[in-house]
Amino acid sequence: MLKVNEIFLSIQGEGISTGLPTIFVRLTGCNLRCSYCDTTYSYNYGNHMTIQQVINKIESYGYKRVCITGGEPLLQKDIINLLEKLTDYEVNIETNGSIDISKYKLIEKHRFTMDVKTPTSNEHSKMRLSNFGYLRDNDEIKFVIGTFEDYNWSKEIIRKYYNKGIITFSPIYNMIEPKEIVNWILKDKLDVRFQLQLHKIIWNPDERGV
Repeated sequence: MLKVNEIFLSIQGEGISTGLPTIFVRLTGCNLRCSYCDTTYSYNYGNHMTIQQVINKIESYGYKRVCITGGEPLLQKDIINLLEKLTDYEVNIETNGSIDISKYKLIEKHRFTMDVKTPTSNEHSKMRLSNFGYLRDNDEIKFVIGTFEDYNWSKEIIRKYYNKGIITFSPIYNMIEPKEIVNWILKDKLDVRFQLQLHKIIWNPDERGV
């Protein structure tokens, strides 16, 4: 059984699958309270669904690409049972960096996006940095940046802990000009991917289910 906030079809707005049609499964609950969180509605609200009910809803959309997000989806132990039913799907699990990922043995078609919280989030002290040791080449590592302090902090974390994975830098929406981060990346010759949240450009930034 899973507590599900919403399931919907849209395009992926960020990461290595940006622009591709994706089925989003947003699970309820989060152990962090980031200052810039744009999904506070997922903290508590949701309906309990069996694994088969979730699978039936996913299958109804007709695509083979799924993003499991939250909140923090790894708080729900039955996510393992869901993943076992999605072996034919490309699956991206968005996790907030504070949960131990070592017990999750993902198949090749499944990957993590680990959102490493920067100082502006006010939750950076809760990051489980040992997770870097369990990431694979196809996993993503996301840093959401609002200030130059966040940028420098992210560089230092990468220097100390990075082993494998695709690194992305994103601006906190409406807090910093994207070109500032781009300029810093190029000045420092960082080999990271810069990204914007495409869904907030296409739709109203506060719109749900997109």
